[in-house]
Amino acid sequence: MMSGSGVSFAGKAQKWEDEEKVRELVNAINKCKNLEFLDLEGNTLGVEAAVYIGKALEKHPELKKALWKDLFTGRLKTEIPAALKKMGGGMMTAGAQLTVLDCSDNALGPNGMVGLEDLIRSPVCYSLQELMLNNCGLGIGGGIMLAKALLDCHASSSKAGKPLALKVFIAGRNRLENDGGTALAKFFETVKTLEHVAMPQNGIYFPGITAISKGLAQNPNMKILNLNDNTIRYKGALALADAFESMPNLLEINFGDCLLKNDGTMVIAEAICDSHEKLEVVNLSANEMKSDLGLEVVKAVQNKANLKLLNLNSNEFGYDGKELIRSVMESGLNPDALDSLSDDESPDEDDEDEEDDGEECEEEEEDDDDATGEYNSNPEDEDNIIVEESDPNTIDLSSLQMNNNGPATIDTFFNTPHPSLELFNNLSDTNKLDAFRKHLDCYEGEDYLIGLVFTTMKFAALSKESNEALDLAKAFFDDCFKYAAEKSQTNRVKNFFLIQMGLLKSEDKKFVPHFNVESSRFAIEESLKIDSIPQEIKETFKTFLIVK
Repeated sequence: MMSGSGVSFAGKAQKWEDEEKVRELVNAINKCKNLEFLDLEGNTLGVEAAVYIGKALEKHPELKKALWKDLFTGRLKTEIPAALKKMGGGMMTAGAQLTVLDCSDNALGPNGMVGLEDLIRSPVCYSLQELMLNNCGLGIGGGIMLAKALLDCHASSSKAGKPLALKVFIAGRNRLENDGGTALAKFFETVKTLEHVAMPQNGIYFPGITAISKGLAQNPNMKILNLNDNTIRYKGALALADAFESMPNLLEINFGDCLLKNDGTMVIAEAICDSHEKLEVVNLSANEMKSDLGLEVVKAVQNKANLKLLNLNSNEFGYDGKELIRSVMESGLNPDALDSLSDDESPDEDDEDEEDDGEECEEEEEDDDDATGEYNSNPEDEDNIIVEESDPNTIDLSSLQMNNNGPATIDTFFNTPHPSLELFNNLSDTNKLDAFRKHLDCYEGEDYLIGLVFTTMKFAALSKESNEALDLAKAFFDDCFKYAAEKSQTNRVKNFFLIQMGLLKSEDKKFVPHFNVESSRFAIEESLKIDSIPQEIKETFKTFLIVK
């Protein structure tokens, strides 16, 4: 139940279109002598109705909490910013001083941020302590706009003698990616007062995680950090471990489903082992860690007297590993804190037996990989790097469309399965070759090779329409085989390209090439003219191309 006095129409499923439809709400606002909060969650608001709400808010400088979750269901993207501007304008006229602004679960996108920018920059938000924009589809562009507005607010509020001191920042499920996360990291570094940051499910990889970590390191009062379902991996874990040194008051960390694997998990375990005694919740679920790393995590929390929950579910412990982890946990301070260890992702015992059947079996498996092009590697062994091809049926088409129509950045192109020519042409980098190579340099081993071959195919698929894309395809084709030679992966990479061009049959009968075949073949033919490509590679491709 909401504390203080105010008006709540939460969950009434009202459709406010015009003055008549919104009259009941406006009358309630006008009659409230001390409007500390206005809760409109679970209704749908049109522009005309928002005009009358804004006028009513002009009389309430005491308003502290604007609770506007799930307020624009079914509204056009042009309606949302206009409605927000009207209500924000009312608060600015009144001289309100918000402490809480919650616009979560609204399809704001970059357009919706236009409706919030002026409000966030205004004196209304100088006093803001909690900002919630969860599940708003901000995208990279919206994230950058939000960061700039917050930085402007901090600058102007500082000049006014009362710097913005935001404590809670919630922005999960917004497709911020690296560029959006990096932009917000600059605000984190500036504000220095954050205590609770939640940015799950944003498609952020370790370059963005690294920037965010550096920003958060300037916030010594951090208590809750949730980066669930982003891609932290080992390098991101190193950055977070460095940041932890400046966060002695951490109560909760949630890095579930972040591909930490064994090496990243070890970094996090070591970072919290001899410090952070206040921790109450540690979530490292679904990180593909083995049982020995699960034990390291358990050992790292043995001195946490306040621990309430240790979530290690959905890892790869196996039956014996889970029993050992439970046993060690039961001997510690908080035996009941360990979650159920459900949904173990260990390979089936039958599969493990097959892998141990001897050299002959291993050779057959390698032949299968070469024939299908569906590569599956052991990340612990870089000499066995193989390339995974995504199942086209699992591609999130809404995300794909967003990326192709979203801000044109190297990061967006890199993370879009089939980037468009328009996206490529709109990239602002003057030297795209250096920019893409620099981006790939952030990865290593398995991830580097996977990124390299798929980026090559993306350029190749655009090569008949763009000479610039063709030049990049040729340069990256050369890079691929130089790196493949270093890692003894030449045959596998060669077969991958042949299968993607429809020149080599896949053992998977359902497989179809995922890239433009005609354009890809053209790019490969042109790439074979490069002097540094080994002659045996040239001969192989020429043989297949001749008999196509």
